[in-house]
Amino acid sequence: MEKSLIFIPEVSEDFIKAQRQKAKALKKSRWWRQKIQKGVCYYCGRKFPPNELTMDHVVPIIRGGRSEKNNLVPACKECNARKKHKLGFEFQLNN
Repeated sequence: MEKSLIFIPEVSEDFIKAQRQKAKALKKSRWWRQKIQKGVCYYCGRKFPPNELTMDHVVPIIRGGRSEKNNLVPACKECNARKKHKLGFEFQLNN
């Protein structure tokens, strides 16, 4: 098994909670509905029905990422689960 060193900055519980609330609000937005309508996973490029795509933070909240449009992408459940707390490029390098 490959061992990787991942830097995780300290983020407060309040920061995490606030970012999750922002993401929840964005999931209800027209912008997000248009984003998932294409039905393509950002990471693997496979097609899925829009309701099977999840919202992923390219830079995870726990690593200081924010719930902003430039940091949110549609991901299939498999890729989102495998990515965990990696940065987008770290995940793509290992696949």
